[in-house]
Amino acid sequence: MPEFAARPFLFRSPSGFSREDSGPTAGPDSPQEGGRSMTPHAPFTVRRLADVPPDVLLRLMRSHEKQVSGVATWTREDVLLELGHPGRTDDDGWCLTGFGEDVLGSATVTARGDVLHVLLTVLPGRHGPSAARRLLSLALDRADALAARHGRRYAVTVGGVLSGDPVLPPVLREAGFSPGLTAGQYAIDLTAPPLPPLLPDGGALRPAGPGDVATLHTLHRRSRTRGAGAEDAAVFRACFDRLRESGGAALQLEVSGRPAGHVLGRVDSLGNGRVTDLAVDPAFRGLGIGYALLTAGLAELRARGAVGALVTLDTDDPYDPEALGRILTVRSVRSVTRFHGEAG
Repeated sequence: MPEFAARPFLFRSPSGFSREDSGPTAGPDSPQEGGRSMTPHAPFTVRRLADVPPDVLLRLMRSHEKQVSGVATWTREDVLLELGHPGRTDDDGWCLTGFGEDVLGSATVTARGDVLHVLLTVLPGRHGPSAARRLLSLALDRADALAARHGRRYAVTVGGVLSGDPVLPPVLREAGFSPGLTAGQYAIDLTAPPLPPLLPDGGALRPAGPGDVATLHTLHRRSRTRGAGAEDAAVFRACFDRLRESGGAALQLEVSGRPAGHVLGRVDSLGNGRVTDLAVDPAFRGLGIGYALLTAGLAELRARGAVGALVTLDTDDPYDPEALGRILTVRSVRSVTRFHGEAG
């Protein structure tokens, strides 16, 4: 996978995109940096995400989802957790506003091991490509600064790009990014209980507590697909502590006494559930452990008041979407793609 060294660099493609100008060399709607003024048709204002009210960001995220996929799943709790991620500072997120202080897009950068993960959201529309280029430039400049500060090499990915997004894929491709792994996002109806988990021989489920965090982190790290990045131990513990404080669910599955996988999840005050981490040790794959953890985790969320839950499953994981529909009530399905950058 391409990596970004701790040194200045440009992203450039045959279409003319570069880190210097944040947009194509031609076109009336291209934002300009480095002292060059932008066209009056696209007067963006950059604001730190930490200075934006959470409800404003929530409207942006839900509007983007609705326009692209027809379904809005972001909740206020999702926004608060994103803004307060233990692995991020106030300097790691921005939003762009246009005329009338309308928010056009946002971006965050989160370090996960040797991967810098960018979450980029831009509303479709006339100024969408320019806004995406401006935010991507900010994120990549931040990636340079973090690489220089820590003296290490990072890979950079842009994740969570919804299938059908008319703005981000072409902008990312012209910037040298290429599509990688695609995941399925499943909205599960929990008004009726899911089927009970079918455990493998010698399998046992139990609640996971603070004394299990090191084991859970090892499972988390080992189960991550290539290029996804894993939270470091300190950030993982902080996220786990925050999950427990909010009344979230944590289950560990063992086979003959050996840790084989875990599932973590949470429920907000409106009954929206989220499976936040589902990990299966590669040595135990093929035994149905993923399905067992998923159904057990969803049952725990339902017991905590969830009427529905959002689950994201990598296509590299051995899950059959049709099989999920036979054991769970799936309200909707959509795809998200992770893009990988290439240094120019």
